[in-house]
Amino acid sequence: MVQHVQALRRGESIEMPTYDFAKDNRASKTITVKPAPVIVVEGLFALFDAKLRNMMSLKIYVDTASDVRFIRRLQRDMAERERSAESVIAQYLETVRPMHKQFIEPTKRNADVILPHGANGPAVDIITTKVKTLVRDLDRG
Repeated sequence: MVQHVQALRRGESIEMPTYDFAKDNRASKTITVKPAPVIVVEGLFALFDAKLRNMMSLKIYVDTASDVRFIRRLQRDMAERERSAESVIAQYLETVRPMHKQFIEPTKRNADVILPHGANGPAVDIITTKVKTLVRDLDRG
């Protein structure tokens, strides 16, 4: 991911990997991503790697209650990934919850902005203003 963000920052297109949830592995299909003035890096581990964080102008952590995260995961996995409730619950208890506590929750301290309870109007307004300022400063630089 670090190499891909570096390439985008140099003005180069990348082939972004995709994930096959049925196989629990990376898919052969990629998505072409073209460079742009603003690069949004999102994902569970977006704030984990120091090299990646150092390339970011603004780091945001979306903090969502564990029960809400679980319910969303349960609904998504049953509807989109054809998994049983039992398998989703077992995976959550055995893997997802402990890994979140060990690896994801600690990355919150690396954020510039923490959005409690997910996105909300005032937070989005502040972030939009900050991004506009960063883009304006790039245009002047």
